[in-house]
Amino acid sequence: MVTNQADLGDQGFNDLAKLGVETSAKELGGKPLVIQSANQSQFVPSLQQAIDQGSTVTTGVGFGIRDALTQVATSNPQARFTLIDALALDKDKKPLANVASVTFREHEAAFLTGIVAAMTTEGTRVDFIGGMETPPVIRFLSGFEASLHYVNPDIEISIAYVGSFTEPAKAKQLALSIYDLDADLIMDVAGGGGRGIFDAAKSMGKDYWVIGVDTCKGQFAPDNFLTSAVKEVAGAVVLENTKAAEGTFEGGTISLGLKEKAVGLCPDNIDTLSAEIMAKVETATAAILDGSIVVPSNEEDAKAFKVTAQ
Repeated sequence: MVTNQADLGDQGFNDLAKLGVETSAKELGGKPLVIQSANQSQFVPSLQQAIDQGSTVTTGVGFGIRDALTQVATSNPQARFTLIDALALDKDKKPLANVASVTFREHEAAFLTGIVAAMTTEGTRVDFIGGMETPPVIRFLSGFEASLHYVNPDIEISIAYVGSFTEPAKAKQLALSIYDLDADLIMDVAGGGGRGIFDAAKSMGKDYWVIGVDTCKGQFAPDNFLTSAVKEVAGAVVLENTKAAEGTFEGGTISLGLKEKAVGLCPDNIDTLSAEIMAKVETATAAILDGSIVVPSNEEDAKAFKVTAQ
């Protein structure tokens, strides 16, 4: 795999993809190779290095690596790739046949976290801090915002962006300024920079909450962690590597969500959520699965979302 510039240790999709590559090697044989990229200029040579060293499937992580992976995949049609969180398309906007482009319906998981947030906050406003306005971040925001209004139409949401996924100090200052404005809950979609949001919540003390994404992140602020909208990135990587090992790798686009059990709430502390909250989560989950709730994946649809809570 080739990391994006957030690098390993992000407790997000880089670490999850690394786990998927290592699990694949353990289960299928072979040697895992992880190439770290400090900046975007390294993406193309890193991806080509993986191919030149005999990679069976090369996994690229994040929306930011999409263009580089598309370029390398086009130049090396015999090679196979998995792209996480973006689509690799040819000049005619058709999916590349040698790339499994895996995206997640983050908005479905975020919808569930919004229920937890709306039923936990003591105020009338919650906040969302993203790293940058990438498609996955927008999907998280859209599902979260729609869900807040699903539970309580009077809740307001404030939205801020750090400007990168790698600046915890900047994210902390942003979070502190938000908490100081009487907010008690922030959803963190700031990548590795999100550590600063957890640090801010810890410094504020009890009853200041953080909701994370990608993985369970309770270790960063055990008394302030509420839940996470998790994604089964590692499982997706293992699945595509297994297809390659079995000769069934096809490439194309793959969308994973609640139906595929690829997104959901953090399981680590789910038993700490109240029975009332979990009943609402289970009702919403069933409605999403049967199609009676279609969770918005963009801001326009989120603002127009009108489903009444059940």
